[in-house]
Amino acid sequence: MQDSAVAASVNGRTPPLDDPSLYINRELSWLAFNRRVLDESLDPSVPLLERIKFLAIFASNLDEFFMVRVGGLQQKKQAGISVGSGGDRISPKEQLERISATVRDMLIAGYACLRDELLPALAKEGIVFKNAADLTAADRDGVTEVFRREIFPVLTPLAIDQGHPFPHLLNKSLSLAVLLKRPSSPEKLFAVVPVPAVLPRFVTLPGQKHAFLPLDEMIQVHLPTLFPGMIIEKTMLFRVTRNSEYEIDDDEVEDLMKTIEEEVRKRRRGAAVRLEIEGDAPPEISQFLMQSLGLESSDVYAYPGFLDFTGFYQIHALPGFANLRDPQFVPQATPEFMGASSIFAAIKAREIMVHHPYESFAPVVEFIEAAAADDKVLAIKQTLYRTSSDSPVVRALQAAADNGKQVTAVIELKARMDEERNILWARELEKAGVHVVFGFIGLKTHCKVAMVVRREEDGIRRYVHLATGNYNPQTARLYTDLGLFTCNTDFCDDVSALFNYLTGYCELPQWRKLVMAPSRMQAFMLERIQQEIAFQQQGKTGRVIAKINGLLEPAMVQALYRASQAGVKIDIVCRGICSLRPGIPGISDNIRVISIVDRFLEHSRIFYFGNAGDPQVYIGSADWMDRNLSRRVEVAFPIETPHLKHRVINEILAITLADNVKARILHADGTYTRAPRDPNQPAVRSQERFLELAMQNAQKRLDVAMPPSMPTALPPVRTVRVRKRSTRTDG
Repeated sequence: MQDSAVAASVNGRTPPLDDPSLYINRELSWLAFNRRVLDESLDPSVPLLERIKFLAIFASNLDEFFMVRVGGLQQKKQAGISVGSGGDRISPKEQLERISATVRDMLIAGYACLRDELLPALAKEGIVFKNAADLTAADRDGVTEVFRREIFPVLTPLAIDQGHPFPHLLNKSLSLAVLLKRPSSPEKLFAVVPVPAVLPRFVTLPGQKHAFLPLDEMIQVHLPTLFPGMIIEKTMLFRVTRNSEYEIDDDEVEDLMKTIEEEVRKRRRGAAVRLEIEGDAPPEISQFLMQSLGLESSDVYAYPGFLDFTGFYQIHALPGFANLRDPQFVPQATPEFMGASSIFAAIKAREIMVHHPYESFAPVVEFIEAAAADDKVLAIKQTLYRTSSDSPVVRALQAAADNGKQVTAVIELKARMDEERNILWARELEKAGVHVVFGFIGLKTHCKVAMVVRREEDGIRRYVHLATGNYNPQTARLYTDLGLFTCNTDFCDDVSALFNYLTGYCELPQWRKLVMAPSRMQAFMLERIQQEIAFQQQGKTGRVIAKINGLLEPAMVQALYRASQAGVKIDIVCRGICSLRPGIPGISDNIRVISIVDRFLEHSRIFYFGNAGDPQVYIGSADWMDRNLSRRVEVAFPIETPHLKHRVINEILAITLADNVKARILHADGTYTRAPRDPNQPAVRSQERFLELAMQNAQKRLDVAMPPSMPTALPPVRTVRVRKRSTRTDG
């Protein structure tokens, strides 16, 4: 940790709020988040197959980190850039060095847990992983038959010599490097056998339902079949990760879809940024691969076991073993929709808020499906950032167009890692007659908005859905999000203006309810924080709570520091990257930052401002990151209906802040530790509590009238002050 500002504050000198030492590096903060994911795998209180799942998530996250972040840093280092772009200003070279050390430490912990805890525990439950040396004669006969019938036809051995250049192996692909020679010649030859990604990572041993052999080991055992007549001297499993980041020159784009398609094709063949190898790899093979891929030794990661933990998704998906998983849950019905004659009648009667995944995503899908089939519906407009591979929402939009309705879909082609799927959906929707719009060249359209226009007896009425999460029924069972259904005229006018802004030419209107980025949101949030400072200075109570996924924008960090200095009590619930250092005396000692990593991915964004006893609450699609506030079309919107505001404040935020089971507290040195728990107080696991509440609410009709006495603010929280801690992240 850079500690000059901390030391200055301790010595009574207040450093400027743009001092680099007041900021945690973005990449190291993200790695700290992924360490919290890994910690779920290390936690013996987590069910066994869920621990395996978290290990796979950890590895998948790390893959994307190298593909997107490390590749960009390597380019900056090669370009000689000496100062980082974040508030911490750490150079790309130093960032890469610290990333390498941090990742290696995490991998040591992950492999030790896998070897010493997870694999033995799985074996006790009858899920066994074998290697070639463990196979009996009967196993070998069965494996050979499986190899001959199902594996061999898919394999392609690739020679490497003057006539056969080193192959361009696909991103995240596993391969076997083979050192071999002819019986009649001492000359060493190299070859590569790609491990087919279309086949399962682990092969079930014949006659043994839950005994597995890694696919690469099966191939390795049968290499003589692939190289008949050759002498195989040494082999090594390896995996290549490639740079997948791309930039688009806005001035050169003529057809955005074609440009994105081309960039996605390039991604598959981007420069290598990481080489993963077996821990006992033969030096001549590893050196040959480094040279062929243009990598340095610092880019090579040697592992003492399985390469590619993402393969363990296959094991987590095994049928059965309910005792090794989280208890099953069914997303509950939202009471306000129960018994209504139609979804539109329910929304017309009252504003409705839905809390996913605890409450079902079905009303969101039904909203679009009902609109597609309803003769009274004239038009549907919707943004699509990410959706599922077999999306009922997209099918409903196609059906609506087939039924003669005016349908507009604003599709974000630049949604990272979902570009190909979104291009496919765009083409399918266009074929059905949907007006497909790609938003703006220089901005990602990240807001989550849908509008239905319906002719009713008293005239045209619009119905709107605004949300913090994507229109994806699959992730809606895994991510925590909030959605609001309304036909409030002010909201509807704003949403109409938003779609006109996205699809046509218009000047930005004076928004009635929506807070938009990039035009207004950052300034709006800064004004709200400044307002809390003013209240505090007037002798009133300043209060700020933000539940977000990332906090990186320096202007927001500095505003929070100023608010803390003024005495405003601040709680930040930040799942991922957080560049703010809480608990620095005189600077951030009124700020507490927690992160919750649990069964579901925390994804909802909520903003609470005390407003001198008349709280203002907003939810939306944007984090306090520079990309959200400056380079994306985002929407935040107020929750004003009294009983819904009460629910956000006194249920969702209050329970989240009270979590003392899955919450980790961020300290000024950038480390996280488990939230302390008073043994005399009950354990509060927020996600578990939300599941219980959803089930309770579904079993009875909610009284949607405003509660007789609604608290106007959350109770203050204990101030977390800085003190010396170990740099280790506590699991």
